[in-house]
Amino acid sequence: MKEKKENILLKLFLSFFKIGAFTFGGGYAMIALLENEFVANKKWLTKDEFLDMVAIAESTPGPVAINSATYIGYKLTGFLGSLISTVAVALPSLIIIYIISLFFNAFMEFKYVAYAFTGIRVCVVYLIASAGIKMFKGLKKTPLTLTVFTLTLITFIAFSLFAVNFSSIYFILIGGLIGIFTTCIFKCKKEVSKE
Repeated sequence: MKEKKENILLKLFLSFFKIGAFTFGGGYAMIALLENEFVANKKWLTKDEFLDMVAIAESTPGPVAINSATYIGYKLTGFLGSLISTVAVALPSLIIIYIISLFFNAFMEFKYVAYAFTGIRVCVVYLIASAGIKMFKGLKKTPLTLTVFTLTLITFIAFSLFAVNFSSIYFILIGGLIGIFTTCIFKCKKEVSKE
C-alpha cells in the first residue's frame, strides 16, 4: 500500500530540517548525509538516481543543498514536496544565523566556540571526503568515467599545488562536454556499423 502524501511531506520536512541543522560545511558535506537518509535508510532513491541528482544539483545555479532538496522533494511529491524540502533544509541555518547575529560579538569572543569550530572543521573534511568516496564507489567504472576522473584528479592536485585559480564550474562543464562528445561519437559509430 502506498504511503500517504501527507506522511511523505512530513517525513521530507523532518529529514531535511535534521540534515540542515546538523550539516556543517555546506552542500558538499551534506551529500553523505543525503545519501544515507534517502538511499540507505528510506530507499526513496536508487544509487543511480542519487548520483544523477548530485550531478544536476552541482551543475545548476544555486547551493548544492537547496538544489538537492528541491530535486528530491519534487521527485517524491511534486511542487509541494520541493517547496517543503527547500524551506526545511534552509530553515535551521536561517534560525541559527539570526540568533548568532543578535549576539555576534559576544559569541565570537567565547573561547569554547572557537574550540568547537576547530573540531567541526575536521569533521567537515571527513564528510566531504566520505561523500566523494561513496560517489566514486557508486560510479559505473567505464573507460570514459575512469579517464575523466583521473584527469580531473590530476588537474585538481596540480592546480592546488601551483595555486592556479580554476573554478570547479569549469571541471563540471568540461566533464559534461566530454560526456556529450563521446556519447555522440559512439552513437555515430553504431549507426555507421548498422549500415
